[in-house]
Amino acid sequence: MFFMCTYKQQLMPMRFLSSAKIVYIRITIDNIRRRLGKTNSKKVFFVLQCTRLSLYLHNERADFRRISQPYIERKDAKMKYPIGIQSFDQIIEDGYVYVDKTDMIYDLTHEGKIYFLSRPRRFGKSLLVSTLKNYYLGRKDLFKGLAIDGMEKEWNVYPVFHVDFNGSDFTQAGVLEKRINGYVSDWEKEYGVVSDGNTLDLGGRFIKILEAAHAKTGRRAVVLIDEYDKPILDVLDMSRELEDRHRNVLKAFYSVFKGADAHLQFVLLTGVTKFSQVSVFSGFNQPKDISMDARYETLCGITQDELERYFAEPVELMAKDYKCSTDEMKQRLRRQYDGYHFSKRMTGVYNPFSLLNALDSLSVDDYWFRSGTPTYLIRLLAHFNENMNELTGKYYAMEEFIDYKADVERPLPMIYQSGYLTIKDYNMRHNTFLLDFPNDEVKKGFLTMIASSYLQPRERLNGWIFDVIDAMEAGEADSLRTLFTSFLSSIPYTMRRKDNEAERERYFQYTFYLIMRLISVYTVYTEKVQSQGRVDCVVETPQYVYIFEFKLDGTADEALSQIEDKGYAREYSADARRVFKIGASFSSETGTISDWKVQD
Repeated sequence: MFFMCTYKQQLMPMRFLSSAKIVYIRITIDNIRRRLGKTNSKKVFFVLQCTRLSLYLHNERADFRRISQPYIERKDAKMKYPIGIQSFDQIIEDGYVYVDKTDMIYDLTHEGKIYFLSRPRRFGKSLLVSTLKNYYLGRKDLFKGLAIDGMEKEWNVYPVFHVDFNGSDFTQAGVLEKRINGYVSDWEKEYGVVSDGNTLDLGGRFIKILEAAHAKTGRRAVVLIDEYDKPILDVLDMSRELEDRHRNVLKAFYSVFKGADAHLQFVLLTGVTKFSQVSVFSGFNQPKDISMDARYETLCGITQDELERYFAEPVELMAKDYKCSTDEMKQRLRRQYDGYHFSKRMTGVYNPFSLLNALDSLSVDDYWFRSGTPTYLIRLLAHFNENMNELTGKYYAMEEFIDYKADVERPLPMIYQSGYLTIKDYNMRHNTFLLDFPNDEVKKGFLTMIASSYLQPRERLNGWIFDVIDAMEAGEADSLRTLFTSFLSSIPYTMRRKDNEAERERYFQYTFYLIMRLISVYTVYTEKVQSQGRVDCVVETPQYVYIFEFKLDGTADEALSQIEDKGYAREYSADARRVFKIGASFSSETGTISDWKVQD
């Protein structure tokens, strides 16, 4: 049943009967224009299927491309968010919102053969694998109206082998072998292969299965491996013996991709970390790493354009709840969840897990970080000799943060690939990338975790931060000394005791870095580089500006003199806000504030 109208029509009311219910649908020109954005398309087509109305945009590449989820105005209609749902077929069949990535999936499947994709946890990797699985199973009905519907003409059915390492605890010896053996045994039964476990290892048995599948179906096999690195990450820095054992088991299993190359149509491995050197990849032809390929930078996650195209209504509802404009609400969501970049093109990507949770609950909270911090990362950070202020805000060559080398004690690749740092700028001339926190959710959660571990204060960190922010917003500059002194005094002596002057200076710098970066989540904060030098810290609130200069074992007067001599406050001379200049001295002996002065 087809309805057609041009976008010039102001209103198209329709009434129809479905499941013994009358559903009223109204689509206005404003909604159409907002979803279409800039387009030269002359017509918009509406396709009615059961109770679902989908909006399609006609373009040259695809006959019909869905550009929005159903917009149905009725009392019981509510957008369904696929939170925790990783099954593409369930999302489509049960009417959950699906952000169409199938044009990129079509390109991926037609331009190469063996791929590797690294993305942080809860970033949509499993949904991508499920989408590919259904595509290669030829389930055309699930893709109706999506971009790939007008691109794929054949819809061939391939034998698909899906390995998912989620859901198992690999900290116990033998679990990995049992998991892989279970997959292989089931496949042997499915394709009538007689098990030869006495003479062949798991990889050898898998090759026999791929050969049989090719012969039986007449088509080469598709292999999809989700979270390929979990068996290693579960035991990383915990059991070197088990880590090596798992690496060797996986290396042997993945080696089939070289031995069975003639029987493979497509292979994708997803995971968090790309291991190098003694690698699971070394046993077969190197896969094409698309983790930083500009063509696929938005294959997982949600872009700003997709947010505005698919989720305009919930953003408007959130704006009403937060008593702000829609644009202000978008900015708040952007600061909290956006900021990931996965290529030189620098297209911003939202964390999909946090964004969908926020839109569903109409509340801006820390969903991703609250869902769990990888235990392997906590174990690794516990004994690395690098502080976060020595890692963030710097430019790196790609090889410095892309490959994790098990025998090199550098945390940067693991922190980046786990999603706690991302690309913030690209220097084309030097081919280097600036790394920093992607957004406020990650910055606050990660620095709170680090500060609690590094400083181990007896005072509750979040409560103290809110007290500092309240004082700043009230213009109570003098009370800040009491707050800083009480917090620093709560840090155990054993944590701040350093044996030499260089380490005391390093501890001092890192302590204030953690404190001020945490405060920056809630305020407008800049580490200002000015013409006369770099000011330690500037905190801006709607009514006040605070300029801090800290000295180790110096005096507050020396700190204030530097603010004056360097002219740090000069750029605020025409600012209507009240400016506080704060000089503070930190005592390496007592571990707290020894001198504090305020000028305004």
